[in-house]
Amino acid sequence: MSAYVNRKVVLSRRPQGEIQDGDLSLVEAPVRELKDGEVLIKTLWLSLDPYMRPRMNDSKGYMDPIGIGEVIVGESIGRVIESNSDNYQVGDLVTVYSGWQEYCIIPGDAAMVYKIKEQGAPLQTYLGVAGMPGRTGYCGLMYVGKPKAGETVVVSAASGPVGTVVGQTAKQLGCRVVGVAGGPDKCNYVVNELGFDACVDYKAGNLEADLAAACPNGIDVYFENVGGDVAKAVAKLLNPGARVPVCGYVSAYNVADQSQVETPFHIFGKLDPKPEHRFFLVTEWQDQHQEITALLAGQVASGQLKYSETIAEGLDNAVEAFKGMLKGKNFGKQLVHIAD
Repeated sequence: MSAYVNRKVVLSRRPQGEIQDGDLSLVEAPVRELKDGEVLIKTLWLSLDPYMRPRMNDSKGYMDPIGIGEVIVGESIGRVIESNSDNYQVGDLVTVYSGWQEYCIIPGDAAMVYKIKEQGAPLQTYLGVAGMPGRTGYCGLMYVGKPKAGETVVVSAASGPVGTVVGQTAKQLGCRVVGVAGGPDKCNYVVNELGFDACVDYKAGNLEADLAAACPNGIDVYFENVGGDVAKAVAKLLNPGARVPVCGYVSAYNVADQSQVETPFHIFGKLDPKPEHRFFLVTEWQDQHQEITALLAGQVASGQLKYSETIAEGLDNAVEAFKGMLKGKNFGKQLVHIAD
């Protein structure tokens, strides 16, 4: 038997609305010995992302639900500590969909595992602005939003890792960029640090008027992350020919009855004229994974791409950090530091 003991967070029961005590459990199990062709990875950093919450529900979405007793899904950065595969050496750093656990075993030919080619960006940014969220923002903006110089681009959840990349990339293209975020601290950061032209505080109570004032020429591209009241306010300002990449709608993720949610597809689909809008997954551009990762990591290393992050220490604090993230308590990318 292996000398390692794995700690992991599993789904004990399906949350009804907000996650409650007992929905997720931290359990221990010994790590088995490796078989031929397998690799043992020790988790260093864990990414917490909004998409994990819908997968705890017993409903079919764009990805299968997590089974009861199964590890909560998620991407991590890990170090290879044992290898029975010619594809990996001890010490290799990788991004891998290990889930919320301290160790994972993968086949040496597993898909969606990438060696990290360090180029001066902090390691954890390969889970943030140089990782899946960053690629999501970049691909959704460039290939679905298709912004042009001089257009107005609005992005919700503007201080998060997806919104951070969307806004700064749109600025590089010569667009007017308006963020939507919660609270004056996040809005000040988005304007003064990230370089957006304006940021609307959706918590200030004047969402529609403030957004209209920030977008005097209407909205050409809206990058959707939150849905709800923000989407409704944006819908009134969309110009003819507007494009709406739909990444997610986190405002509804804790709603107990998802069938009652007015989604962005309802909101934008009933407009006349109807804007070009669609849900997308970053895996549509999986063949560009390494190319876009290198592009974003290079911008992080040079200081061109700025970001913020909130770090929870240890797997014991992952659940509370995740619950807080769904309520917007994090500032920037939410991470869990597991080991060095």
